Amino acid sequence: MKEKVKLNDLKIGMHITLPSSWLSHNFLKSNFLIDSTALLKEVQSQKLSHVIVDTEKSSLQEEPTAESLAYLSHNDAVNDPKNEPPPEEWNSHDAVPDTLIEAIESKKLSAEEKAKAVYLNSLTMMKGLLEKPTAENIHASKAAISSITDLILSDDKMAESLLRITSHDFYTYTHSVNVGVSSLLLAKALFKGSDAHDLHELGAGFFLHDLGKVKVNPEVLNKPARLTEAEMRHVRIHPYQGYKLLESANALSEECRLIIMQHHEFIDGTGYPRSLKGEEIHVYGKICGIADVFDALTAERSYKKAMTNFGALTLMKEKMISHFDKKIFGSFVQLY
Repeated sequence: MKEKVKLNDLKIGMHITLPSSWLSHNFLKSNFLIDSTALLKEVQSQKLSHVIVDTEKSSLQEEPTAESLAYLSHNDAVNDPKNEPPPEEWNSHDAVPDTLIEAIESKKLSAEEKAKAVYLNSLTMMKGLLEKPTAENIHASKAAISSITDLILSDDKMAESLLRITSHDFYTYTHSVNVGVSSLLLAKALFKGSDAHDLHELGAGFFLHDLGKVKVNPEVLNKPARLTEAEMRHVRIHPYQGYKLLESANALSEECRLIIMQHHEFIDGTGYPRSLKGEEIHVYGKICGIADVFDALTAERSYKKAMTNFGALTLMKEKMISHFDKKIFGSFVQLY
């Protein structure tokens, strides 16, 4: 449902369309989610009588229901699902939380409630996998990711909600889930109507793209400051290490190989590990690369504040566009 709203009545979480041409304002696009106080104030400073609010795409805070409490990892997480870490306890013999499967299969949860439950339990699953990346756990996680992929492909409203609730910390497991979700949604948009792509294996590759970081020195990976050049060289082993982990587990599809090995390659040849250029980079690697950079920019780090979605997309467009396939980047922008 769409309705006219005066600028003074706007709130963070509203998805708006500006009633003027794209060229008449300084925003990246004419329709977007207001996701910060700064962006809200910038919109309210425009010389407009009103904007159009899409209530279905908006994500104003809602009170949780009794149904949602049954699926969330902690009661505290309901109040602030973006900042709550997953439970510390994790049984290695049960790589996928039962509550994740229950949430995916539930017919009682609303789209927003299901998105919160799936997101929090996906964090738990990825955290556990990174702690113990055995062949058994890799296969179990891939099976769960396949179910998440089916849900994202079949339920548009839940998928949009899932994209909106992503956390902004920079734990590897959080980053893995965020990139997995946004990459899948981008692939869904790009490959709509095509049966030439195995979306289940793409989903696995997107979620597991950083699995090789388990082979990176934790002191380097969690360093609360910018890395030195030597430390960066060490971190850059993770694509190959991820490839080796999946290969050893007999879980390496061609889709996973391309994503894991190419998600840090850039169109202009400045990426790693092979400095590929242009069409040398597969479309799957290009998709994951864009989502990876976006999530890094919007993440809170000890040495930098998180950028808003709008700020990150603007920076990528104005300062980093030579890294990306422009057409694919344009489709990524439309997700937000």
